[in-house]
Amino acid sequence: MMNTRNRLSDYQNPVGGHEQRIADHVELVHRIAHHLMARLPSSVQVDDLIQAGMVGLLEAARQFEGGQGATFATYAGIRIRGAMIDELRRSDWTPRSVHRNSRKIAEAIQTVEAREGRAARGSEVAAVLGVPIDQYYEMLQDHAGAHLFALDDLGGEGGDADRVIEGQEVSPAGRMEAGEFREELATALGDLPERERLVLSLYYIEELNLREIGAVLGVTESRVSQIRSQAVIRLRARMGSWLEDGTALQLF
Repeated sequence: MMNTRNRLSDYQNPVGGHEQRIADHVELVHRIAHHLMARLPSSVQVDDLIQAGMVGLLEAARQFEGGQGATFATYAGIRIRGAMIDELRRSDWTPRSVHRNSRKIAEAIQTVEAREGRAARGSEVAAVLGVPIDQYYEMLQDHAGAHLFALDDLGGEGGDADRVIEGQEVSPAGRMEAGEFREELATALGDLPERERLVLSLYYIEELNLREIGAVLGVTESRVSQIRSQAVIRLRARMGSWLEDGTALQLF
């Protein structure tokens, strides 16, 4: 992550009275970095996340304007996490085959659900793909290690949702599209199979790790990972129209 190190050197001497604000929130950078590490493979170093997060914190300190509906801690947290995710995306370690298989799974889910008028079962998706069910589960497992920010990923690699917070300027048309997108996303989430919906809720809202969710459901960590991956790919399949026209890239 040399690019981050170069950018960080540009901020070694913050000016304009931001030094105390930065010092007060360094711990926030570390906390967010360690929280993300729980979802990342061992090849990612926490120090690299912290460096990227410090760039986000320094930029937040320079750009923050009070009185616009968000505290600095809220604004900084969003910028810090966004900077870390951006750096991870720039350093994408995922083989092209994994991305390709994820697209194939999404297409297979669309095919089954259009045909059956209900949520596609794993065995049905595997049949459309022409692979044994065990191989399908392996494909889901590969996806789990590659796509770490599931719901954020609905916005695609160029998504900038982490920057869209109260106080930023958004056009009326943009606000309307954002509302429509979130309504459709809420509907898609509500229509997920119960177990997939529960896993996403426990993982992203309750912030339980895979082992803890497995204990709740009485299944292994790897099975939880597969369920989460299938839920995310199903959502991407159902939100395909937003991804195709690029709207979600700006709104989520």
